[in-house]
Amino acid sequence: MAVQIPGWKHVYSGKVRDLYESEDGALSHLILVVASDRVSAFDHVLEPAIPGKGKFLTELTNWWFDRLDVANHVSHEVAVPAQVAGRGTVCKKLEMFPIECVVRGYISGSGWKEYQETGEVCGIALPAGLTFGGKLPEPIFTPAYKAPMGEHDENIDFARCIELVGEATAEALRDLSLKVFAQASALAEQAGLILADTKFEFGLDPATGGITLGDEVLTPDSSRYWSKAAWDRGERKDSFDKQLVRNWLAENWNQIGQPPALPADIVAQTAGKYAELVERLTTEIA
Repeated sequence: MAVQIPGWKHVYSGKVRDLYESEDGALSHLILVVASDRVSAFDHVLEPAIPGKGKFLTELTNWWFDRLDVANHVSHEVAVPAQVAGRGTVCKKLEMFPIECVVRGYISGSGWKEYQETGEVCGIALPAGLTFGGKLPEPIFTPAYKAPMGEHDENIDFARCIELVGEATAEALRDLSLKVFAQASALAEQAGLILADTKFEFGLDPATGGITLGDEVLTPDSSRYWSKAAWDRGERKDSFDKQLVRNWLAENWNQIGQPPALPADIVAQTAGKYAELVERLTTEIA
């Protein structure tokens, strides 16, 4: 249930975020994004929520925005309402591209499944003999089409990306995504972390016409981080995100009907993963 916020009108709720528009017409170009504690997996919102998750996502997104060399959607024109302090961000409205800009530096997740079947990911041929969690020769841009509400996102090749947004924009999104991924990977390494993969979402800023980074960025909901020390030992599955939730669901639910409630230990362990990632990044990197 979205929080009622004086001066702001609730307009939409996604799986994790609630969006509000200002009731002040002079601020119609802004939107208030509030990260909830809700957790989703396999296209379902699960119960119970993960305590503190919304604040972890917001803190980490803003921390990254302050360090990345790319225009972002954060606005400082008005303060975040007290009711959602720590979980809310006032942002400029963007004309979002229908593309999720996924970058992979290591092979895992849906990319690993596709590689096993075809030897490719999103039309990009990869070397034979890769193992799960293996480092790719270089990071690759593997976009996805953001499907309409209620439908599944679809991995696409670069040719399809060009069809959706045009060649110049597709190339700009690819180059910008790879640039930001490289910068973030170098910073994560300082905290003893591997950024295995992530997704970015970009839009056009109506005021400038420039491509602008929006949504969340480099959080455990949008990215896969591993401990570098664990990876060096050959461990590949212990990531700082909701993988514990996915694993438990895969073992305890046949994906028919509504998913079961998460057990308390899975909720607590997942909250601990989010907290540990935020602490490692924000305290170990200047």
